[in-house]
Amino acid sequence: MRTALPARVGRYAALLAYLVFLAFPFLWLVSTAFKPPRELGSLHPTWIPEEPTLDNFRQAFAEQPLLHAAFNSLAAALAAAVVAVLIATPMAYVLARRRTRLATAVTGWVVVSQAFPFVLLIIPLFLVLKNLRLIDSVPGLVLVYVVWALPFALWMLAGYVRAVPPELEEAAAVDGAGRVRTLVSVTAPLLAPGIVATGLFAFITAWNEFFFALVLLKTPEKQTLPVVLTHFIGAEGVADLGPLAAAAFLATLPSLVVFALIQRRITGGMLTGAVKN
Repeated sequence: MRTALPARVGRYAALLAYLVFLAFPFLWLVSTAFKPPRELGSLHPTWIPEEPTLDNFRQAFAEQPLLHAAFNSLAAALAAAVVAVLIATPMAYVLARRRTRLATAVTGWVVVSQAFPFVLLIIPLFLVLKNLRLIDSVPGLVLVYVVWALPFALWMLAGYVRAVPPELEEAAAVDGAGRVRTLVSVTAPLLAPGIVATGLFAFITAWNEFFFALVLLKTPEKQTLPVVLTHFIGAEGVADLGPLAAAAFLATLPSLVVFALIQRRITGGMLTGAVKN
């Protein structure tokens, strides 16, 4: 008991420090978004704005087409998430159920591919999209997002498939169901938490992505929200801090809202009681 209490206190202290580390940038961003110019240039900044204002938000919407850019980001992120999940689900099922050397090699390649930097991939992706005439288009950007999210989505869903008891599929086979019917009617409903988590990962990754959108989209009307945020930085590198913070705060909200709405589906266990001993 003497050693358990200090260890528990240490764990909670480390967890609290980690939460503060994660929350500090967002809280400072929110504070900056509501500060007037006088407080933004103060030598003694405060956490809570002394005279909160919405002028930064009005200026941000007046200077840049944030709503149109947000629509572009939303369309690209949703399309990438849906397509990545639709492709990764049957592929993950095959990799998880077929214990062959080829499946092992594919799984290893999926993990290794996540180590490739963006700069290494942008040139071949640019050439492929150029040949497909998809440069400077939202569908081309969606294709890149799907390719980038697919390896991790495949690896993630394969783990969820392995957690599904094979006895359920064997029982469906005894009842006369084929592979496709078993995947759609038996396995897929049990994979709902994994599918939701994978879709959330693909959506947030595409929503926050900056580098590919910056290189592939040149027309201002097609640019996504992260790219438009850079327009608040002047030619000399001086940022319009108040409107930039306001726009960045608005750009962060969709990810937080989506996660808050579906986090129970991610953490909820749907396999409990599926197999009776």
